[in-house]
Amino acid sequence: MNLSWAATAAVAALPAGTVLRGQVFRLSVRSGEPEAAACQTCAGPIQAWPAARCSLCGSWFGAPVVIELLAAIVTGLLFARFGTQPAVAAFAYLGLIAVALTEIDLAVQRLPDRLTLPAYPALIVLLSLAAVFDGNGAALIRALLGGLVLIAGYLLLWLASARQLGGGDIKLAGLVGLALGWLGWPTLITGASLGFVLAGIAGLALLMTRRISRRAEISFGPYVLAGALLAMFASGL
Repeated sequence: MNLSWAATAAVAALPAGTVLRGQVFRLSVRSGEPEAAACQTCAGPIQAWPAARCSLCGSWFGAPVVIELLAAIVTGLLFARFGTQPAVAAFAYLGLIAVALTEIDLAVQRLPDRLTLPAYPALIVLLSLAAVFDGNGAALIRALLGGLVLIAGYLLLWLASARQLGGGDIKLAGLVGLALGWLGWPTLITGASLGFVLAGIAGLALLMTRRISRRAEISFGPYVLAGALLAMFASGL
């Protein structure tokens, strides 16, 4: 564990969280609705992205400091685990995207294409660079295959569950497969399984506390990402 790298990365992630804040606010709308374009407090127009606060009334877009702290914690932990390995840049990027997607999915049960689709070329480029610097072409091929395997697996689940699984979950699975595939097939299997385990535990807890009904749908994306991150932290230990 490299604490100095972790601390530096965590501090660097704070402004990245602020940049993400405006995107999270804009995209926290139900599927099919237009992006949020006005402050919820004064109805003033949102200025050009990135925007963290309303330029008219000063209200924060979302809970103050939360997304910045989450971005710093996730990035710091990833750098503590992977140190100076070339692939850490790809993992940190996925970690930042995970923070934004988690907030949006918990708020409106949506994983917007605006964040998931551009993450594919970004992750592939970062992992390709890592493969060049690390001389590890096999890991890159495994990452690409991992992404395809998880997409295929989620597509089968989508069909088997009468399409109750969201399309955003399928796209997210490919991103998770890229990162976990780089770390190895055991890590990919562990991470993919943990997502379902965590979702099951959370769903049972919500049912027992009567927070949801049996027919209610829960946001699956945060558990997919949490399972992936836990598997990444545990890989190689």
